[in-house]
This record gives sequence, C-alpha cells and structure tokens, in this order.
Amino acid sequence: MRFGIKTLDEFELEGKTVLCRVDINQPVDKAMNTLKSINRIKGCVPTVREMADRGAKVVLMAHQGSDIEYKNFYTTQPHAKVLAELLGRPVRFIDDVCGPAAREAIRDLKAGEILLLDNVRFVAEEQTLFEMKLNLSHEEQAETLLVRKLAPLGDFYVCDAFAAAHRDQPSLCGFEQVMPSAMGRLFEKEYCAVSRVMESPERPCVFVLGGAKISDAFLMMETALSRGISDKILTGGLVANILLASAGKEIGKGSMDFIQKSNYGEWIDRAKTIYEKYQDKIALPCDLAYVEYKERKEADVGRIPSHATLVDIGQKTCEEYQKIILEAKTVCVNGPMGIFEEELTQYGTKTVWKALAKSEAYTLIGGGDSVTATEKYELMDQMSYICTAGGALIRFLSGEELPVVRALRHGAGI
Repeated sequence: MRFGIKTLDEFELEGKTVLCRVDINQPVDKAMNTLKSINRIKGCVPTVREMADRGAKVVLMAHQGSDIEYKNFYTTQPHAKVLAELLGRPVRFIDDVCGPAAREAIRDLKAGEILLLDNVRFVAEEQTLFEMKLNLSHEEQAETLLVRKLAPLGDFYVCDAFAAAHRDQPSLCGFEQVMPSAMGRLFEKEYCAVSRVMESPERPCVFVLGGAKISDAFLMMETALSRGISDKILTGGLVANILLASAGKEIGKGSMDFIQKSNYGEWIDRAKTIYEKYQDKIALPCDLAYVEYKERKEADVGRIPSHATLVDIGQKTCEEYQKIILEAKTVCVNGPMGIFEEELTQYGTKTVWKALAKSEAYTLIGGGDSVTATEKYELMDQMSYICTAGGALIRFLSGEELPVVRALRHGAGI
C-alpha cells in the first residue's frame, strides 16, 4: 500500500474480472476516425498488460471528450485499435457502456482477455455538467446506473486515470465505495512523481508557468510560493502578460483586448496582490515579441508599442531563463512561453524547452500544451518525467486532496 492506497501487488488477479478506469482521452480526427495523439494511451499500457498477463479479465472504461469540450466528444472505438497495436494482443470493443450488450460481453470474457467499453460520457451521469450541477457524494455515485450495472460483474476496481483524478464522477469515485480498489501502475508512478516535487524537491526548485490557463497557473503559483515549494517562478504567455499589466507595464492594445475579451480582466488585480507579496521570487520577461507585417519583432518591457499583441518572450528573457533553469535541481513546467505552434512565435518555448532537456535537474512536464511542445521538439526522452495530467496536476500541486485519491483510500478498506 502506498499513500493509503492499494496497488496491484495486493490483488490476486488470476481468473478475476477487473473493472479498470483509464484516461485515454485524446484529440480526435472525426473525419478519419483516428486519434491525433496517442501519448495517454501509451501511458496505460503497462497496467493493462500486467493485468492481462496475470490472468485477469480486463474491462476498460474511459471517456473521450465531453459535453463541454464537444469537438472531441466521440466513441472510444479508435482507441481500441491503437491499444491493441501497442499491446500486441487483441482488444475487443463494444459500442455500449453498461447496457445489456456491454454486460454480456463482460460475462463472456476469458482470463487474459481485454474489453474496452464505449465512451463512459455517453451515460448522462458521467457528463461534466452532471458533475458540476448535482455534486453527488461518493456514496450517491455508487447508486448511479453505471456502478449498479457493472460493479456486480467485477471482483476488483483499478483506477489508472491520474489525469482525471480531479474529476468527481461515478466511473472514477463510485466503484471504490462498493468494491476492493487499487491504483494502477501509471497512477502510482504519477502520484510518486508529483509528490516528489511537492514534498521534497531538490533545490533550487523552479516552476515555469505560462500558457493561457490563467486560473490554473495562478493557483499553482500561489501554492508553490506560499508553501515554500518553489524558489523561483519563471513566467511566460498570458500569465506573464497579466502580471506585467498588474504592474502597470504596457503590454499593447491587442494583448489587453484579448485579456478583456476572454474575461480575464479580474486576474489583473489578483495578480498584483500575488506579485507584490512574492516579487523577489517571480521572474517577469524583460523583453517580449510581437508580429508586425508578418515579421517577428522584439521590444524591451517599457518600450512595447501600444498597438502590439504579445505572442512570445524575447531573446534577453530566454537567456535569463536558460541560466536559471541550468542552475536548478528541480523544474516543474506547466504552460508554454508563447504561441509555440507557429514558426514566428515559437522561439521562447523552443529555447526554454531545450534548456530543460540540457539541464541536469529533475524535470516534471505537465499539461496538454506542455506535453505537445515536448513532443514537437522531440525531447520526450530528455525530460525526467512527462505527466499525463493537466487539471489533476494543477490541483495536486495546489495541495488539494483529489476526489479520486479520497475514493481510492476508501476502497483500500473494502
């Protein structure tokens, strides 16, 4: 048992039916019925392979997109094909979640076989709006249709979905109330990796915070600084722009218009409070980039043109950030330095990521955009740990007990 949660080592799996929740949610190409990335699917392979090798009848539950992120709301059928290729063994798929067809397919499983159910969010109680509006307790989640229909067919429940551990939904928190439960190998690995940063980081410990997910970034920033976890915060992207605006610096009309249009204006005052309290530990860019007439231009802070839209950190800032990263012993990254998807505006992210790869520090990369950037620059093998989690990582590093962690601790006692 680790962190008060059982591991796979504590279950005898031969001939047992295991209901396993994974997070293989990926961007999809609906026209081609394919996935644009398979990083998260790769992450769950060790757990699935071990359970099947140990003779379990493996039933996989997963979500794909949501009622809010509708562009990726889709069947998990293409995931079964990818998973089978990665495992080198068949993975059956059923276009049902907990209805008669799904339950019959589960009953027909033989030892060592793997079945992937369809997108759990096709069931209403798994949808994000259901979670947000009803706020069911874990005991109430155990009474929902999904758990009532599937739990009687399983012997054990395993959660390997650390990336979804901040969600409070029946497939993640309901089964632990009625079944012996454990975390999978990926969940265990990611829990250990982020705990290392939270509890005993080697110092200097540096956080690199950028991107456009403002609430997540500032939540992580406040926690890392108030709890003494981070010695330095390097900022980029919209995070840096808001901090600069809070300090009364010119960031350009285009940048301010974007902040207001995105309803981030309230964060300027909140950022000011944070910066005034911790300014000795927060590094702001000294120069920034914007695009004019299809050319990249850079200007020092204080000399930013009033019409500009900032899209990246500048070369002087990159040099400063590189030096800090190379002297660090632990670096936690969440968010790029600019619009790294485009050639003219990727310099900051690319330069900082190369410094991360060169550094001898323990480097933890988290969040979808950060992982995508790491893949783009082909640096996956040069980072200490790539965390599949985004929202879960943020909330874990903020000191919050994740709903799934709480549920698994309960399931450890069954």
